[in-house]
Amino acid sequence: MSSLLVQMLEGTVTSLQIFFLTLLFSLPLGFVVARGRMSKIRIVRWLIDLYIQIMRGTPLILQLIFFYFAPFYLFGASYDRFTACIVAFVVNYSAYFAEIYRSGLQSIDKGQYEASHVLGFRKSYTFFHIILPQVIKKIMPALGNEVITLVKDTALAQTIGVAELFRVAQTASSREFSTVPIFIAGIFYFVMNYIVSRIFVLAEKKLDYYR
Repeated sequence: MSSLLVQMLEGTVTSLQIFFLTLLFSLPLGFVVARGRMSKIRIVRWLIDLYIQIMRGTPLILQLIFFYFAPFYLFGASYDRFTACIVAFVVNYSAYFAEIYRSGLQSIDKGQYEASHVLGFRKSYTFFHIILPQVIKKIMPALGNEVITLVKDTALAQTIGVAELFRVAQTASSREFSTVPIFIAGIFYFVMNYIVSRIFVLAEKKLDYYR
């Protein structure tokens, strides 16, 4: 049992690496995509919209397979499973975060921009000190739901052979003819999601306090 727990902890570390690296890259990239989606240039809007539709309209499991195998068939080059996993997750979640950002940005009344301009505030000051805090407050629930989904989606990494938590549990379950490893993995996912949800609850309370 102790060796099983050690293996599952190692798998959990891999799952957490996927989780944090995905957030590290997809959160800022999603904002760039959102700005592109709101661009005044029609071709930019069209391309970004196409990208978002593809990412949201196809399963993440299919995207994982594509990003792992496509480089070899298209360019004769390949990279390791973990890198392919991170690329797929980042590209996928950037599209979802972009739509969340866009909904938050478009919910802000244009009058606030005009008032800031009349008061002589720079555009950068207006955005970072007036608009952005309101956007963060509005998108926090949707962002929290997406991040919780990400915790569970890390299990899909086993599709291309990444030894994350669920793959370790599956392997142990098959080896020992027992569902106990799967049950333990479920507890691990629950704990991780509980921690994430509590962080977002605390963040929302802080935003309410400073509103």
